[in-house]
Amino acid sequence: MGEIKNSTTEIQKKSKFDGFLNFIERFGNKLPHPFMLFFYLTVILVLLSWALNSFNAKVVHPNTGEVVAVKSIISGEGIQYILANTLTNFTGFAPLGLVLTMMLGIGVAEKSGLLESLMIRAITKTPKKIITFTVFFIGILGNVASDAAFVVVPPLAALVFLSVGRHPLAGLAVGLASTGIGFSANIMIAGTDVLLSGIATEVAGGFMEGTVVSPLDNWYFMSASTFLLAIAGTILTEKYVEPRLGVYTGEKKSVGNTLSAMQLRGLRNSGIATVIFIAILLIALFIPGSPLLNEDGTILRSPFLSGIVPILFAFFLVNGIVYGVTTKQIKSTADVPKIMTEAITGLSSYIVLIFMIAQFVAYFNWTNIATWLAVHFSEILETIKLTNLFAVFLFMILVAILSLFIISGSSLWSLVAPVFIPTFMALGYNPAFIQAAYRVGESSTNMVTPLNTYFAIILSFMLVYDKKAGIGTLMSLMIPYTIVFFILWSGLLMLFAWLGIPIGPGVYVKM
Repeated sequence: MGEIKNSTTEIQKKSKFDGFLNFIERFGNKLPHPFMLFFYLTVILVLLSWALNSFNAKVVHPNTGEVVAVKSIISGEGIQYILANTLTNFTGFAPLGLVLTMMLGIGVAEKSGLLESLMIRAITKTPKKIITFTVFFIGILGNVASDAAFVVVPPLAALVFLSVGRHPLAGLAVGLASTGIGFSANIMIAGTDVLLSGIATEVAGGFMEGTVVSPLDNWYFMSASTFLLAIAGTILTEKYVEPRLGVYTGEKKSVGNTLSAMQLRGLRNSGIATVIFIAILLIALFIPGSPLLNEDGTILRSPFLSGIVPILFAFFLVNGIVYGVTTKQIKSTADVPKIMTEAITGLSSYIVLIFMIAQFVAYFNWTNIATWLAVHFSEILETIKLTNLFAVFLFMILVAILSLFIISGSSLWSLVAPVFIPTFMALGYNPAFIQAAYRVGESSTNMVTPLNTYFAIILSFMLVYDKKAGIGTLMSLMIPYTIVFFILWSGLLMLFAWLGIPIGPGVYVKM
C-alpha cells in the first residue's frame, strides 16, 4: 500500500504479524471439514460414554435433585437408541426447520434483487457528512441478506467513498467491518437469530426440560449493539483508519452506481407492501382477545413471539414477490417456487452438516455427559469462586480465539454450546445470555482470519484500488475494528447484566 509509511520498524512488525497470520492459516487449514470434525467428535463421545459408564460416573442434578448416571452408547440400550432415533435426531433438530423456513422467505427477497437494491439505494443517497455511519449501519443490517452482504456492501462502500473524494480502501474497510465483525448484530430478527436460538434450545432443553430460547431472546441487546458498533466504527474510521491510509492517489475513478427506473418502482411498491403488512399486524395485535397475545393480553411469551419465524417468512416473501413482479424478475406464479428452490439449493451443504451436528448434540444429551460435565465444571468454578460475570467474559475470549480457526458460526456454536450452556445454566445463567456472549466473541474475530471464505473475494476488491495489496494489508485494516469492537461490545453486555436490563422480551441474565 503506497500510502502507508514503510519504516524499518513497521516492516519488522509486519513480518512478525505475517508470521502470526501464517500460523493461523496453516493450523486452520489442517482442521478437517466441519462434517468430518463433528463425525470425529461423535466417535470420541461414544468412546468417552463407554469409559465414564465403566467407571460408574454419576452426579446429582442441581435442579431436580435426581442422581444422573452417564449412559454408554456402546451397549444394548445405546445401539437401540441409535437405531430408533437417528432419523428423528435429524428431522427433529430445531434449527433445521427454522432456518429452511426463514430462507424460503429471505431467499425470495434476495434472489429477486430487493435486498441488493435496498442497500444500494440507502448507501448512495446518504449525505456526505453521515456516509460513514450510514454504511456501517446498513452493513450491519445487511446480515439479513446473509452472505450476500459480503459481496455487495464492501465494494459499493469503496465506490461511494471514492465518489466523494475519500480513500476507497477506507470505504472497503467500513463495508467489511460492518458486514463481517458486526455480523451478529441487527435491529431486525434475522436468520442468525433463528439458527443460534434453535441450537441453544436443543442443548438447553436436554439439560432442563422445557427450556426454550426464542429468536427474539437477544433482540434488545443486539439492537443496542447495532447503534454502538455503528457509532464506534464511524469514529474509529474517521479518526484512525482513514487518516492512516492518507490521500488516495490511485488511477481508479468513480463511475457511479445507480438503480434503474424499474428498480426504483420496485422499491416503492415494496415499501407500500411493508406499510400494509405492518398495519395488518398491528391491527391483529391490538384487537380485543387477539389470538396473537397471551391469555393475560400481553406480548411476552405470546403466540406472536413464539411464532415470529412464520411471520418473518411471510414478511420477506410478500416484499420479495412485490419487488420481483414490479422489476419483471417474477413473471409467473411458477417463478416463486423456482426462486425458493434456488435459495434452498444454496443450503445443501448446511443440511448435510446439520445431519452430523444433530447426532452429536443428541448423543451428548442422551448419554448425560452434558449434565455430568456441567455439574463438575460448575463445581470447579464455584470452588475457585469464578461464578460471576468474569467467567462469562473469559468464555467470550475463548470463543473469539476459537473463531479464528472455525469459521462457521453454527459449527462453532454447536461445538461449545453442549458444554458451556449446561455449565452456566447450573450456575443460574439464562442460556439466551450465554448465546449473546457467544455472538460477541464469535463475530469480533470474524474478519481477521485468512480462513474466512470471503478473504479472497475482498482481496480482489482491494486490488482494484491498490495493486500491491495482500493479506497483511487487509488484516492491518481489520484488526483495529476487531479490538475496539470486542472491548466495547463485551462491555455493553456486561453493562446490560450489571444494570439488570433485559437482553430480549422478558429475558434477563439469570433464569
